[in-house]
Amino acid sequence: MALMSVTEVAEFLSIQEVRVQRLERESLLMSKDKDGDGNPLFEREDVEKYKELAERLGGI
Repeated sequence: MALMSVTEVAEFLSIQEVRVQRLERESLLMSKDKDGDGNPLFEREDVEKYKELAERLGGI
């Protein structure tokens, strides 16, 4: 299980970090853990699935 930080997810999805945090807060992208500072960490597979779904629906 490879975990990605908010920054890594933002870069992968080509969006701003604040948007990643909003997606997590709205339960559209579920975090698997928290880092030492309390920031969410996301499983790479979940992020890839989210990107695929968002692209099918017309974009992120």
